[in-house]
Amino acid sequence: MKFKILVLLLFFSLLNFTPSFSQIAGESTYQFLNITSSPRQLALGGKNITTQDDDVNSGLFNPSSITQEMDNMLSLNYFSYFSDISFGSLAYAYRLDNRGNTLHFGFSYINYGDFIGYDEFGNYTSNFSGNESALSVGYASKLKNIPVTFGTNLKFITSTFEQYNSYGLAADIGFFYFDDTNDIKASLVLRNLGFQLKPYNEIHESLPFEINLGVSQKLENAPITWHITLENIQKWPIGLSNPSRIITDLDGNISEEKVSLFNEILRHTIVGVELFPDSFFKMQLGFSFRRSEELRILEQRNFSGISFGFGMKFSKLRFNYCHSKYSSASNVNFIGMQIDLD
Repeated sequence: MKFKILVLLLFFSLLNFTPSFSQIAGESTYQFLNITSSPRQLALGGKNITTQDDDVNSGLFNPSSITQEMDNMLSLNYFSYFSDISFGSLAYAYRLDNRGNTLHFGFSYINYGDFIGYDEFGNYTSNFSGNESALSVGYASKLKNIPVTFGTNLKFITSTFEQYNSYGLAADIGFFYFDDTNDIKASLVLRNLGFQLKPYNEIHESLPFEINLGVSQKLENAPITWHITLENIQKWPIGLSNPSRIITDLDGNISEEKVSLFNEILRHTIVGVELFPDSFFKMQLGFSFRRSEELRILEQRNFSGISFGFGMKFSKLRFNYCHSKYSSASNVNFIGMQIDLD
């Protein structure tokens, strides 16, 4: 019955939704929805969807990872993105009954800082700011007779830029499979299916829809869990020729950058490892091939795409930190805390 209710809620949330299976950054609105939601997730590469424990942050990105172990956990995360842009998230979970049914609440917010306004003639008008936020409610339920959990997040989105406002509805759908025998986890997540309730200026834009597939395994004889995530598998090709890498020879012949099939596959791939996953102190290391390729500088080693971090647990308080390499111009430090309110 509860599964049918979830499907019904999802159906109504997706009315008037027209999917676009080639979306990527710059081709849709509300791009902040796909920003990494926690330090641990970023440290594992940025879009990890195969953690299913008491980390309440994982439910923000993958609703099927919501578990009863998250009950009464509250998490706060913040990082200074680039320039004056700041991003924060909050997550909380509440177990409804002894059968493990758990509700998940999330909030994410991004502020783009202050801007100086000018009209089309270059005359100063006024200063303005821009910000966006999303409020989500999630729920997960284990399917009968099979080791699969189904989960969904429903999100209400607000966005403001100068005098322009927009509101939207979106949903995430997730499926989580767990193999007890081999300690293998696999998950499929469809994110940001939805539509704008109110566009900025009459024209409705698509949402940043993406499909992610992940698998992880905890090694039997070593305190290590490895993770592999395939991101944006709805979009092929995802890699385009970079205009700054055009080569012109002495005869004036122009050669564009060629993206091979192998490179295309790598750009969809994120890898990560977590050391001491069951300890009070755990460490993470991740690598995003697409971020590395898109932000790297030719003939210069800047380690774009690498992320690393750690988490420490003190009684009912957990602290997480991540440092992520983006480019030579700027990197990101992400901090977060999770509190057990019991």
